[in-house]
Amino acid sequence: MSAEGRLHQACLDLLTGSDIQFHRHSRLDIALVKNLPLALVFLPAADIPTFVGEGRVDLGITGRDQVAEHEAVTPPTDTTGVEEVLDLEFGRCRLQVQVPENGQITRPEELVGRNIVTSFTNLAEAYFRKLENNGGEVVVNGEGKGRLSTTIKYIGGSVEAACALGVADGIVDLVESGETMRAAGLKAISTVIESTAILIRSKRPSDPKLVDLIASRIRGVITAQKYVLCTYNVHREKLHDACKITPGKRAPTVNALEDSLWVAVSAMVERKQIALVMDELSEVGACDVIVTKIENTR
Repeated sequence: MSAEGRLHQACLDLLTGSDIQFHRHSRLDIALVKNLPLALVFLPAADIPTFVGEGRVDLGITGRDQVAEHEAVTPPTDTTGVEEVLDLEFGRCRLQVQVPENGQITRPEELVGRNIVTSFTNLAEAYFRKLENNGGEVVVNGEGKGRLSTTIKYIGGSVEAACALGVADGIVDLVESGETMRAAGLKAISTVIESTAILIRSKRPSDPKLVDLIASRIRGVITAQKYVLCTYNVHREKLHDACKITPGKRAPTVNALEDSLWVAVSAMVERKQIALVMDELSEVGACDVIVTKIENTR
């Protein structure tokens, strides 16, 4: 399993929640798991699709943008490439075409024939190729010849500084909150791809049963992070209305109380909706509403 880069801490929290116990020694990229027969390999996010796609690693956590960048030049086959197991729902960002805020360019088509700087040369090339009308080739890092003059240049970091330094007319870079983009005097004019962290697996895992076990644990942690358990008491006459408010993932659990006119209800509710749900439950007469954090679930 691999995870590194901007998603690193979230990945460590996910492993902890999945009871994958390990100790990573300083400066070592491999850590043996204490309670399971597996090892963790810490790699740059961009390298993970290659290692998983070639079957060198069974599972990986990386961004969907990194998988797309890899597959732009190494299309998957029946036996190579990766399979997406689960959207982990963190590390959300967008790979966007950006230009100077005070410049004259407002559409990505206006960048055709100009200099583009990015860390995602494969996706950038594919994107600008689609903008072309005359079927020529895009020059990548000065290599290749064609009728088009759009040049895609690779820079590994600080891509947002390229326009201000006169290196590029536009950039293709990841945007999370947008603060870095605005601080650099840039604006987004198009989105190449939207991305989140994803769990990927090899098409040729060395131990499919263990891979499924780890994936199941991680899925449980992600579900637990997304939901809370809401329990409450409600009059039987209002049970139907209350269950509409808290339908649960599959169905709410309803238990009888000593007072036959009342029932106790338990249901999983999306964490982001719980305040609104509690308001609506109060309106239909529910009482003794308790919200409990879920540590894990299957």
